[in-house]
Amino acid sequence: MTALAITGCTPESSQTATTPKIEDKSLPHGMSAIRQSGELVVLTVNSPTTYRERSGEPHGYEVELTQALADDLDVRPVYRVFKSYSRLAEAIENGEGHIAAPGLSQRELRMTTDDEVPLFGPAYKTVKTRTVCHRDGARPSSVEDLTELKLGVVNGSGNELTLEEVREDVPDLKWRSLDVSSGMKLADMVHERDLDCAIIDSNVTAIARRKYPDLSIRVDLTNRDSQLAWRIARESSDLIAYLKPWFQKAHQEGLLSELDEQFYGHLEFFDYVEMSTFRDRIESRLPRFEDEFRDAAGSNNLDWTLLASQGYQESHWNPTAKSPTGVRGIMMLTLPTAREVGVENRLDPTESIHGGAAYLNRLYDRLPDSVTGYDRLWIALAAYNVGYGHVLDARRLARQQGLDDSKWRNIRDMLPLLTKPEFYNKVKYGYARGYEPVQYVQRIREYDEALTQNVDRPEQPPFQIVSRTDDEAGEDAGPASGTGAGEP
Repeated sequence: MTALAITGCTPESSQTATTPKIEDKSLPHGMSAIRQSGELVVLTVNSPTTYRERSGEPHGYEVELTQALADDLDVRPVYRVFKSYSRLAEAIENGEGHIAAPGLSQRELRMTTDDEVPLFGPAYKTVKTRTVCHRDGARPSSVEDLTELKLGVVNGSGNELTLEEVREDVPDLKWRSLDVSSGMKLADMVHERDLDCAIIDSNVTAIARRKYPDLSIRVDLTNRDSQLAWRIARESSDLIAYLKPWFQKAHQEGLLSELDEQFYGHLEFFDYVEMSTFRDRIESRLPRFEDEFRDAAGSNNLDWTLLASQGYQESHWNPTAKSPTGVRGIMMLTLPTAREVGVENRLDPTESIHGGAAYLNRLYDRLPDSVTGYDRLWIALAAYNVGYGHVLDARRLARQQGLDDSKWRNIRDMLPLLTKPEFYNKVKYGYARGYEPVQYVQRIREYDEALTQNVDRPEQPPFQIVSRTDDEAGEDAGPASGTGAGEP
């Protein structure tokens, strides 16, 4: 992956990370100039759907997508992060960057050189416009019900344009146009009761509800979908001709679907009671074990919030949890797994957490080099639950069906087939309750999303690729935790 630089920018001040602040007037524009300078300057905002730092490294849907573009151009991405969308829009209009990637639905998607119309690249993601209110507050059932409420929207966003269109039929409709960076800021305000409701894109809503389970989706403003697109600096308008086939290729080769899986694949369903309980236990139970999760993650090069989320899925952070199948402790280790990782007392929380982390790390390392990034992590988690051998069987089924066996989305679809005799009779390790590891991974990812947003200290970097081949990896079929279910 290309090297990258980060520049933090606000309307009041600027802070430089690894590269000097770029002077707007000196920024070279156009495809040739970008390639010659070796830098693609991306303007963005801080948000879970766009850009946030994890252990000092940029992370997010827009980061991954713009890094892929920079790789294709053979340049490095340089990120300038703004505190408000309106300031970002002003900056891209002034040519302070090459593209703006705020992760917001846009007002217009015209590819034109008209000076009065913003210039956009191709649409790459479809979202819906959501009206989000506090669960214990306003309950609008129609657009007319919104007229008496404190309603918020991101200033200058596509959602504000939608409100303007709706007001043609509902003249009394009014709202607060707020100079914030993203819909997440509006979600914060609804949670704090500073707003009755807010108009937020559906992808942001899905993540916001993991942070604030008390958010509820109410009346739809429109049935029409909205689209995400990058805004392009007028001076670099020749980028659009490049972006059209590039996005087409990104779609055909699966990049866009991979990013959707990575950032949104675990957010399809929402359980208010479950997420509310989890958020409460972050405060009531996790502090007792947080340092152990951090230490164990650090010793095994894992992400501590994900390890803690796995511990919650296993036992709800109950150190004396037991199941009828014989698994025990916070990480619900089987007796053979405990012996393998040197755990003498499975009910000792320190031993259990460190033992579970060590076993997950072993499974992660055993996967071949063809399995990378988050796919590697999700597949390792599935093996922790159902057994490494059954994961190998799922990979075999994927290959038999012409699918990429290194992608979690394909393994996720193959694992449930191991409940059917026409499939499990043709693989080495036979029958498995294949739906359980799929649900197991989905829940851990959902908990991790919520936990990451609800803790002060950032997680440490995950992933350390260790070279392995399928032959070297071995084929132990035993799971660490059996069902993965603990006592609440």
